[in-house]
Order: sequence, then structure tokens, then C-alpha cells
Amino acid sequence: MTAILPFPITDETLERARGGDHDAFAELIEEHEAMVFSIALHFFDDRGRAEELAQEVFLQMFRSLRTIESRSHLVFWLRQVTSRRCIDQLRKPRPRAVSIDDVDLAGGGEPRDPLLDRKMRELIAGLPEMQRLIVTLRYQEDLNPSEICTIVNLPVNTVKSHLHRALVSLRRQLGDQS
Repeated sequence: MTAILPFPITDETLERARGGDHDAFAELIEEHEAMVFSIALHFFDDRGRAEELAQEVFLQMFRSLRTIESRSHLVFWLRQVTSRRCIDQLRKPRPRAVSIDDVDLAGGGEPRDPLLDRKMRELIAGLPEMQRLIVTLRYQEDLNPSEICTIVNLPVNTVKSHLHRALVSLRRQLGDQS
């Protein structure tokens, strides 16, 4: 859940953070922590791993502040770094544990079927890594294929193909379960 800040983060806040203002850096984290954590959580389906990855991303952001040009560039940069770190983390051997306090994928609103939500998380977790990442960026971050292609550094048609294959696989598996 994103915290509502008393004022929007501006490019001036970014400039203050570059200058060493720790309060400004904390504002940047507060503005974007939910997005970074959520991408990682939906990719791994593991709260602990998502928290760890988010910390790594923000540490990298601190080290890279001088290269970030604007607020919109920061959002793009965070999505890209988070996505790449998710893939990198998958390549590291690590035991996987399922958390009992799973998060609602819908983020509130109408009542959800918890069994269907859990099944969807399991099916998404079983997708190949690039399909899983693209599904997460498309449906959780609400990015279109042309925005996703710049983050994952693939041609837009390749992104569309990955997304199509993932959706066909998910539909087929859900149909097999009924």
C-alpha cells in the first residue's frame, strides 16, 4: 500500500538527495518503496526475499543518484533495476519458503477468492522467468508492452510473444484445474 505524502516528490527533492540531504532521500524511498517491493513480491512470492531485494535496489539507487536525471527517469530506473535484480536473484541458488501471510494481488476493492489468488500466485511462480517478469510488469505495474520492452531490453514483439505465451499457459492450467 502506497503511503500518501503531504506533498509530491519533485525534481528538487531528487536534487536535494543528490546533495546529501538524507530527509530528501528518505522521501524518495517512501514514494517508491511500495512499487519496488510489490514487483519483487509478485515475482518471488516471498516477502522476505522481496524485502531484501528492495533494500538492495535502494542501496543501488543511493549509489546512482548522480546518474538519475528526473523523477520520471527515477521511476523507470527503479523498475528496470528491480526487474534485473529479480532475474539475477533467481540465478542464485537459494531455498524457497512460502510465506503464510500472502498479500492480496488485487490490492483491495471487491472481495477476492483466496484459493484462486493462491493458485494464480503458484501458476505465475511456475512460469519461465521472463514470462513471469513481463506478466508482473503488465498486470501489477500496469505497463504496456512498449514500456515493458524498454525495461527488459527486448523488442516489443518479443515482449508481446512472452505475454501471450504466459497468458495461454495460465488459462490452460486454470482450465485443467476446474
